[in-house]
Amino acid sequence: MALKIIESCVNCWACEPLCPSKAIYEAKPHFMIDPKKCSECEGDHADPQCATICPIEGAILDSFGETLNPPGSLTGIPPERLEAAMAEIQAR
Repeated sequence: MALKIIESCVNCWACEPLCPSKAIYEAKPHFMIDPKKCSECEGDHADPQCATICPIEGAILDSFGETLNPPGSLTGIPPERLEAAMAEIQAR
């Protein structure tokens, strides 16, 4: 059981200092999580701290490959609505 940071990570450094097990490390081209160290914050916090602070939707996956902060979770805008709004803006 371990979380994973994927390529959409922008290396903002928000998650690294919050990790209680020090599993997050800087790598190229983005941060990574050492699966041997990652406890998903069990025993330390109710929610994985990296996912609670991450400003990039979909950048952190759980052990099943599901996003912990899926599209729309940070903005409150459903992805379909955001896509329609962006299309309208681009059409102007």
